[in-house]
Amino acid sequence: MDLAYLRAHPEHLPTFLTHQRIRETPVSGGDSCAASRLTLDDGHSVFAKTWPEHAERAAPEGFFAAEAAGLRWLREAGTVAVPEVVVALPELLALDWVEPDEPTAEAAELFGRELAGLHRAGAPAFGAEWPGFIGLLPQDNSPDPGPWSEWFARRRLLPYLRMSVDNGALTRAEAGPVEDVVDRIAEFGGDEPPARIHGDLWPGNLLWGADDRVWLVDPAAHGGHRETDLAQLALFGGPPHLDRITAAYRETWPLADGWRERVPLHQLHLLLVHTALFGAAYRAAVDSAARAALHGAGRATVDG
Repeated sequence: MDLAYLRAHPEHLPTFLTHQRIRETPVSGGDSCAASRLTLDDGHSVFAKTWPEHAERAAPEGFFAAEAAGLRWLREAGTVAVPEVVVALPELLALDWVEPDEPTAEAAELFGRELAGLHRAGAPAFGAEWPGFIGLLPQDNSPDPGPWSEWFARRRLLPYLRMSVDNGALTRAEAGPVEDVVDRIAEFGGDEPPARIHGDLWPGNLLWGADDRVWLVDPAAHGGHRETDLAQLALFGGPPHLDRITAAYRETWPLADGWRERVPLHQLHLLLVHTALFGAAYRAAVDSAARAALHGAGRATVDG
C-alpha cells in the first residue's frame, strides 16, 4: 500500500493493519488512543490513532469524525500548520506524518502570527456544525449566536462543573466559586465575535516540526473566543518560547483591554474538563482559577 492507494481506498487501512501488511511503529499519541507511525511501501509515513483493542468500552460514536472535521476546518483557514486528514473511519484516524524537532524561537514567533491568522478566519457562530468532543467527553457544539460570555457559561463551564460534582471531584461547596463566575460572567467584558479556535490548545497539542513550524494536533475545534486558545496555551507550565508566541500574536492582532485578567476565566473550561475526566487531582487548580477570575473581574476593563 502506497500513499496514492491509501488516499483512494482509505477503507482498506484496517484490513492491512490486521494482516500486518504495513510496518507499524508505536509512538506517543495521547491518553485515550493507541498511536503509531505507519510506513507505506513508497516510503511515506502517516500517523494513525486507533481505539485501544482491549478497551473496556467502544469508542464514543462520532469520536474520530469530530477530530477529523475539526482538523479540516482549521486547515481550511490556510494559516497555521495542520496535518492533512488521510483516513477518517469510525475506528481510526490517519494523518500526514509530521517529523518532529526541537522548539525554536523563530518557529514560536511564526506560530504566534499564524495563530492570529487562524482566529481571524472566524466562524459563523459559537460552536460548530458537528457534534464535539474534548478528550473523551462530549462537548456541546450547537451553533449559538452568543454573546460569547453567556454561551461560554452555558456550554463550556456549567456542563463540566456538573460532571465534576456528580463524579465527586468537586464538592458542592467547592463548586461555589465556579458558580459565582457563572453568575458574574457579564462583568468580565471581552465579548467578541466568534473566532476559529483549536479549543484544546494546552502545550501538549503543539507539535514542533522539523520544517521549523508549529503544527496543531488533537483539536476540539469550534467557534469560540480567541483568548481561550491563548489562555489554554499557558496551562501546565506553557510551551517553550511562550513569551515569543504571545508577543508575535499581539503584534499581528492586538488583544482587547483586560485580556490578562481574563486568562483564569478562559482556563477554567479546560480545568473543569480535567476534573470531569480525571477527578479530584485537579480540584485545587479549578479553585485557584475560579478565585483568580473573580479577583480580576473588577479590573478586566483595563489592559494589564
